[in-house]
Amino acid sequence: MPGGGFLNLPRETGARVILKPGRQGPLQRGRRWVYRTEIDRIEGDFQAGDTVQVFDAYGRFVAKGFINLRSMIAVRVLTDDPDEPIDEDFWIGRLNRAWNYRRLVLDDLEACRVVHSEADGLPGLIVDKFGEFLVVQTLALGIDRWKPVIVRALDDIFLPIGIYERNDAPVRDLEGLEQRAGFIKGPFDPRIEIREHGLRFLVDLAQGQKTGHFLDQRDNRLLAGRLARGARVLDAFCYTGGFACHTAAGGAAEVTAVDASADALALARSNAERNGLADRIRFVEANAFDFLRAAADAGEQYDMIVLDPPAFAKNRRALERAYRGYKEINLRAMRMLVPGGILVTCSCSHHMDRMLFEEMLLDAANDVGRRVRIVQRRGAAPDHPVLLGMPETEYLKCYVLHVW
Repeated sequence: MPGGGFLNLPRETGARVILKPGRQGPLQRGRRWVYRTEIDRIEGDFQAGDTVQVFDAYGRFVAKGFINLRSMIAVRVLTDDPDEPIDEDFWIGRLNRAWNYRRLVLDDLEACRVVHSEADGLPGLIVDKFGEFLVVQTLALGIDRWKPVIVRALDDIFLPIGIYERNDAPVRDLEGLEQRAGFIKGPFDPRIEIREHGLRFLVDLAQGQKTGHFLDQRDNRLLAGRLARGARVLDAFCYTGGFACHTAAGGAAEVTAVDASADALALARSNAERNGLADRIRFVEANAFDFLRAAADAGEQYDMIVLDPPAFAKNRRALERAYRGYKEINLRAMRMLVPGGILVTCSCSHHMDRMLFEEMLLDAANDVGRRVRIVQRRGAAPDHPVLLGMPETEYLKCYVLHVW
């Protein structure tokens, strides 16, 4: 664990970032990013990761945050208060505020997101709690330079048995940061068991996607289970079996769970077995697109279909192609649902906003001659809050649809 005096911590400088005329509006309405293209000039000296002040074109203070001109997001806002110091107490206060929020909105704190980046006023920082272990991601240069202070504060607040770093995300490349992963406090066995709504799940903190388990879908998995009684269920892109296990536990007659990853399916089978559900879940290693196409062509029918794919649009350039991908899988799912069937369909691409996602769903429904009504528009669990004024924090969309 990091100890005493910390070297090379970012400075709070007097450098001034001057915005182009009219570019202050989004910041004043809640956005926490300043793009390079919005900057007119910079006055004063700084190093990447230092804290700078942001002013509008007329010299009025707007915000302050840490700067990295290598990134397209040149400044990530930390505070709107010019007098709030960015020091160790600042990070301790923000972390405690984030944890107090989870204690307020969650009934079960065993496995949850503790810090959700900009939505918690901690840009670039992700912290997930799995039992007595924490997983940390520092995805921006400024937050990475503060990591020793943040880790010490996390250790003081949570007293975890272990802390694992999952900084192997490609987004760090855009910040000029190396990818790395490993023990910050440990070592320990990174394959740990958690409980979610009474079900047991093995989570691989070292090798799993993101931080090991998609906590944002926790409440959506529970709802799918409640709707699955007696149903024949297809769970495409099943990953480690979260939706599959919840629907089986909810009383589904049978579940087919499909994923292209052999490692994910091995963990999914293990999760089914540890919950006594292996006899009701059939696991298929296959590309979900290919499986959906073949099943639809073969005339297969299901009472419920779950579509929870990875992000198809990681940037705006990929949005048109992503739209076609989402439409294809939803079209085939709608075709296979029995009249009155339930479709649980998701997108974790923040570039695919709700309006566009619903347009895609309507296109798919019209193409197959089905009528669809929205049972619920849902998002991430409340430990993944959405910051008003910053739509990028509303990345997850989950629609429960009734198809006839």
